[in-house]
Parts: sequence; structure tokens; C-alpha cells
Amino acid sequence: MRHLAISFALLTFCLVIAPITNDAQSCTSIMVGRKASVDGSVMTSHTCDSHRTGSDILVIPRAKHKPNSYRFLTKRRDDDSGPMERYGRAPTGKIPQVAETHAYLAPAYAAMNERQLAIGESTFGGREELESDKGLIDCETLTRLMLERAVTAREAIRIGGKLIEKHGWCDVGEALTIADPKEVWVMEIAGPGKDKVGAVWAAQRVPDDHVAVVANGSRIGEIDLSKPDFFMASGNVVEAAQDSGYWDPDGGQPFRFCRAYDPEGRTSYAVTRREWRVLDLLAPSLELHPNSNVFPFSVKPKQPVGPEKIMEIFRDTFEGTDFDMVKNLTVTDEDGKTVKSPLANPFMPYDMNKLLKINGGWGWRGERPMARWYCMYATVTQSRSWLRDPVGGILWFGYGNPAMTTYVPMYVGIADLPQDYKTDGRTTGFSRRSAWWASNRVATLAAQRWGDMRVDVAAVRDPLQEKYLAAQEEIAATATKLLAENPAKGRAYLTQKTREACAEATESYWNLGDLLWTKYDEKW
Repeated sequence: MRHLAISFALLTFCLVIAPITNDAQSCTSIMVGRKASVDGSVMTSHTCDSHRTGSDILVIPRAKHKPNSYRFLTKRRDDDSGPMERYGRAPTGKIPQVAETHAYLAPAYAAMNERQLAIGESTFGGREELESDKGLIDCETLTRLMLERAVTAREAIRIGGKLIEKHGWCDVGEALTIADPKEVWVMEIAGPGKDKVGAVWAAQRVPDDHVAVVANGSRIGEIDLSKPDFFMASGNVVEAAQDSGYWDPDGGQPFRFCRAYDPEGRTSYAVTRREWRVLDLLAPSLELHPNSNVFPFSVKPKQPVGPEKIMEIFRDTFEGTDFDMVKNLTVTDEDGKTVKSPLANPFMPYDMNKLLKINGGWGWRGERPMARWYCMYATVTQSRSWLRDPVGGILWFGYGNPAMTTYVPMYVGIADLPQDYKTDGRTTGFSRRSAWWASNRVATLAAQRWGDMRVDVAAVRDPLQEKYLAAQEEIAATATKLLAENPAKGRAYLTQKTREACAEATESYWNLGDLLWTKYDEKW
């Protein structure tokens, strides 16, 4: 009881000193080329680390549009009108609509379209003086425009680049990780400057046998436009930096996008430590140093990577390293052994890094692992060239803290999702009508006693995840046969399998939350 009292006092102390940060500028994206994956699929991913982002995910259908019609645009804004603080959308204007738009799966950042084009995201912020409110397109809108209008990653970059150059970027510095069945690219975007309309951007392809990561810092360095298979950029990418004094052509250093447009990104352990962790886990033989501030843009992994490996990395909290977020939070058990406190956790309602003197400080530029308590959802996408599009594209989707979530497979050919996945939990407040709350309640409860409850979480999470992963070969075979015989039946089958997985995972997490309440009722 004395040890519990000590831990509770520590918890109270941390609640007082620790500001809660849930900025949208806190996402991680891992990419995998087709020759670096276990099955030849191309992958990208995204942890949407913001509790103010909406939790709903919709299936946006394919649509045809009348000549001379318009696409109306919006941008993110604060909306405190509901029971919980959240981001809303405000209109910015309109642009000409195209004749036909693709169907796509749309959480807050649109994730994957019916042609297996997929997008992940990570904010790098960049220079504040480049931000402009005169443009029409922010990051969330751009992901939708790309998936509506493009088939390949290169096409998405070209289309997106032209749109933001013409109609203007109205967001902070952003990185989009864009994959199709053949390749994956990183596209980084900066604003044109205060009161200007336009954008500055660059894109770099990840080699087919490599993996890469973006963790809130710009990753594109030197740009060689003589190699169009690996680089693309806006026409002003060098000139804008030179005119603003971000790069001196006579200074003896080559132009590097990251140094020009995100100089602070190489000075933050919140960025570089996550980059190191991902690359070190996938390519340990490189022996990258955790305190370095420059890492290779991409690396060849030691072993081929599957979606389960990205899910595993997204659960990481530096455990077992010098940067373990709770490495020093220990108590003495009844046998006199020193063990981690049952309350020790790297999640809400407090961060342990300042108390334990881990470098980095606070805020979204402060030290943090991949898994965060304020993650709204996480995605891992697979684009599989050897399968028909409706079944070849998988969006693995998990709600809440990546350390605790189960990812359900959503196929790009589905017609609909369960209602509780289409209900935004930030609008409703706590509600059993929102699937997000099933996962978020578990994550919130488990964080209070992570040392013990992580076992209960894993006992539910791991068998479900293994089941969904193991089922993919059979589902792909059945769907392929049905799609060949009757496309409508094939899509209905994929919709059914997606709905079944969603329902099972949600019910399992509601039950898990009830179990945690009951099992630990006298142990708080």
C-alpha cells in the first residue's frame, strides 16, 4: 500500500507539472518499397496524433460531375462548440471540378482510393514566416483532391503540386507519403510567405528495396531534378530559398530542402530520435547513433517488412533502450526486488520524460516515442499490384493509442462501413455509438496502470490482429474469384468481411474496457 501511495503521489505531481499536448503536428509515417516488403506490396502509414481530429471514417463514392461545376474547399479551424474541443472546417473558396472523381476511404486525412493510391502524413511545421492565409488548400483538403483525381503517386504529386501553386497553400509545412502498387514517394510542402498565394514543394522517391520514415521533420535533402524517377519539385524551390536568405549559392554548401525550409527539424530529439528508432529497428547493422541529427533518407531493411512490423513499431515507446520513457520509475516489490511501478507508463495523463531527465523537453518538439496517448487513429496501407484493385488495396485502420489498438482490414472496394465508424466521437462526447470510444476508453484506463494492464490489452489485441492478418490470403482468393464472376458480388463480399472485422474488434474493446474496470476496481 505504501508503494501505491508513493506512485499515486507521483502521478498527482506529474499531472500538475505536465502540460497536455495534443497538437496535430505530431504524426509518424513509415514507408516500404515493393522489394523491401514480404509480399511485394508497397506500403505507407500514418499515426494521426491529435485528439482534436475527427474520428469518423467515410467511404466517399465515385462520382461524375457536370461541366463547369466546382469543387468547394475548406480548411481546418478550431471548433469548441461541442462537448469536446475539436477541429472543424471553414470554407476557403472553390476550384473547377473534374469530370469524374475516384472513390476513396476518408478518415481525417484521406487515406486510400479505389485505384490503390494511398497517402500518409506527418507535419514538419517549418518556418512560420512562410505561412499564408491567402491560399485555398490545406493538407487535409489536398489529400482528398489527390485521391479524387489521381491514379499513381507521381500523378498525385504533379496534380497536387499544380493545385497548390495555382490556388495557394494555407497550412504549415507538411510531408505526405504517397504510395501506389509500384512505388512510394515523400512530398514535402512549405507555404509561399505571408499574404502570398502559392507554395514551395519537393518530392523524393523511396528506392524499391528501401524503407523510410518521416517523424515531424523534413527528410528531403539535396534535389537532383536530372533524375526524374527519383525527384520532383516546384519551379521556385531553390529561388524562393535564395531570395529569402535561407540558402546562399556562394556559401559552399549544396542546396538542401530540409535545411532551407525546416532548419529546426534537425535540432529536435522529438524528430530525430523517432527517425533513429525506426531505421535502427529495421536496419540495425547500420549502427546509427541515437544522438545524430542527420540520417539516411531511406535504408535497406535487414529483413523484408510486412504490415505487422509497422504496427509493432507504432507500438514502440523506446522500451529496452536508454530512452525508455519510464525506465527509472520503479518500486520495491514484496520480495525486495526492484521492479517498474504498476503505474509506470509513457502515456496519459502525464509524460515522464522531464521527471526522468530524458532529453527533449515538452511540446510537440519535445521528446516522444512513436505511440502516443493522443493518437486519434493509425493506418497502414498495402497496395498490391498482382490483385484486382478492389481487394488489392487494404487500409489497416486502428483507433486510438497505437500501443493498444487492433487494426482492422478495410478494402478499397467496399461500399460502406458500420455506423459507429462513421460517427465522430469528438462531436458526441463519450458514446457507445462511436467505435473510437471503445478503443480510447481502453487506452485511457490502461494508461493509469500500464505495467499491469498491458498484459490484459495484449491478450485481446494480439489474437485479433493475428486472425485478421492470417485471413488475408483466403479473403484475397475468394474476392478475386467473385470479382471475376460478378464485380458487385465481389464488392459485397469485401464489404461484409470489413464490417465483420470492425464489429468484432469494437465489441472486443468494449468488453475489454469493462474487464479493466472490474478487474482493477480495488487496485487503483
